[in-house]
Amino acid sequence: MSEILAQPQVLLALMGVLVMIFGLMRIRREKMDTSVLINSALLLALAVVLEQLRIFHMPQGGSVTAGAMVPLLLIAWRFGMGTGVLAGFAYGMINMLQDPFILHPVQVLFDYPLPFMAMGLAGISRQHLYLGTGLAFLARFGCHFISGVVFFGSYAPEGVSPVWYSLVFNATYLVPEMLICCLLLKVLPVKKMAERMVVAHN
Repeated sequence: MSEILAQPQVLLALMGVLVMIFGLMRIRREKMDTSVLINSALLLALAVVLEQLRIFHMPQGGSVTAGAMVPLLLIAWRFGMGTGVLAGFAYGMINMLQDPFILHPVQVLFDYPLPFMAMGLAGISRQHLYLGTGLAFLARFGCHFISGVVFFGSYAPEGVSPVWYSLVFNATYLVPEMLICCLLLKVLPVKKMAERMVVAHN
C-alpha cells in the first residue's frame, strides 16, 4: 500500500479509470442497486478465493488458477458489461494491494485493473457467453502482452525478441486459464444460477 501512496500519479490514473467505468455504466443505463451489489460482491469474493487455488504459477507473475475468472465472467454476463468492468477493476485493485509491483503508472494500469476489467466483455451479449469469454481473454492477453513488451522486455533471454517473449510467456498461462473457465462454464448450471440472481435482482 505504501508503494501506491508514494506515487500520486498511480492514484490519479486509477481514479481516471474509475470515472470512465461509471461513465460507461451510465451510458449503458446499468444500475447498481442493492441486489446487484450483493450478488457481485459475493462473486467477487469467490474470484479472490479461487485465485489462491493456483494450479501453476509463472516465475515472473501470472498463474493458471481453478477458474478464478469465472465469477467475473458471470457478473458481466448477468448484470452487464459496465458492471462486469467495475467488478474487474475491484478485483485488479485487490490483486495489486496483495502483491504490488510498480514500475510506472501506465504499467500499473496494464498489469492490474485493465486486464481484469476486460472480463466485462463477457457481458456484450447474453446470447453468446463463450464468444464474450473469448473476447474477454483476448483483451486481457493484449494488456499483459503490451506490458510485457514495454516494461518487462529486459526479462527476455539473450537473443530473444521482447515481442516473442511476451507473446509466449503470457499465452503459456492465459490459454490454459481460458480453457479451464470455458470448461467450468460448460459444466456449471449457468442459466439456473443466473435465474436465481434474476429473482434477487427483481
